[in-house]
Amino acid sequence: MKSKFYYLTLGLYVLIAISCTQSLPDIKSDEKKIGAALDQWNLDAASANFDAYFNRLEEDSYFIGTDATERWNKTEFKIWAKPFFDHKKTWNFKSIQRNIYFSTDGNLAWFDELLNTQMKICRGSGVMIRKDGDWKIKQYVLSTTIPNQVLNQIIPIKTPVEDSILKVLK
Repeated sequence: MKSKFYYLTLGLYVLIAISCTQSLPDIKSDEKKIGAALDQWNLDAASANFDAYFNRLEEDSYFIGTDATERWNKTEFKIWAKPFFDHKKTWNFKSIQRNIYFSTDGNLAWFDELLNTQMKICRGSGVMIRKDGDWKIKQYVLSTTIPNQVLNQIIPIKTPVEDSILKVLK
């Protein structure tokens, strides 16, 4: 005959198992939602849809651009980008490869992607949070890629500009 403790313990394990499986996020579905959100975000930039583009960013988000001086909070980024959107001279990025990862609770995701852009291949990476059932960008980092075989040719070109930036940052 089984003891009351056995049944109590068994019941507790079943309750934990049920609650854990019910709270687990649907990773495949969230990967699709995040991919669609990022793709739409890029389309909103390409079509100069200012409001939709900036609504994808969380209010306290940061955008880090390709230049060492480009680190903007959402308000600063909107100010910088507004003339480009107003004149329909925005950017057109298309993801060609994307990796998405999730926190254990499924409410935080980070990603990296390769992008086909007017600057050729770039890398985007960022952090997204689930907010009110939607995925918002908390931080986005855009980087240009430089193939290793030409890096030694690029360094002398960027040295004078970045030396002056280094002086300011010291």
